[in-house]
Amino acid sequence: MREIFVRLDRCVGCHSCELACAVEHSRSRTLFGAIAETPRPRRRLYVEYVLERKIPFLCRHCEDAPCVTVCRTGALTQDPLTRIVTHNPDRCIGCWMCTMVCPYGVVGREWERRIALKCDRCPDREVPACVEACPTRALVFMEEEEFARLARREAAKEVAQSYRVIP
Repeated sequence: MREIFVRLDRCVGCHSCELACAVEHSRSRTLFGAIAETPRPRRRLYVEYVLERKIPFLCRHCEDAPCVTVCRTGALTQDPLTRIVTHNPDRCIGCWMCTMVCPYGVVGREWERRIALKCDRCPDREVPACVEACPTRALVFMEEEEFARLARREAAKEVAQSYRVIP
């Protein structure tokens, strides 16, 4: 199963992923249309700046998702096969329990409709909007094994380059 992985060394904090996410979840699905919408479209991932690093945070679709466990109305459910946590806004009562228990702080709020908002991995798209919009490819959508192979290749490349400078 493909997942969204973050390559921390590549994020420049441009917030293109946040903007693409908000537009993708707007009614119009266009930037200019989304600007005029009410309620204003909201992002489902967050780029944080901590310890001089930019770090994109989004739902990790935890194996034992605390947000699903605490949801009293069943608005949050988890697919047992893919582990993707989905949100049904019609069942959400805006109690914000999911927001309180999320270990990553990535369950947001839409105050106008009083519902929770979270990453759904853009189920209508081949590649999530945030990944597609990332100009530095800090966000990648791939299988875990493929991501590990990519990390190993990049680490091996750094090691190989360090041997060139040593006589």
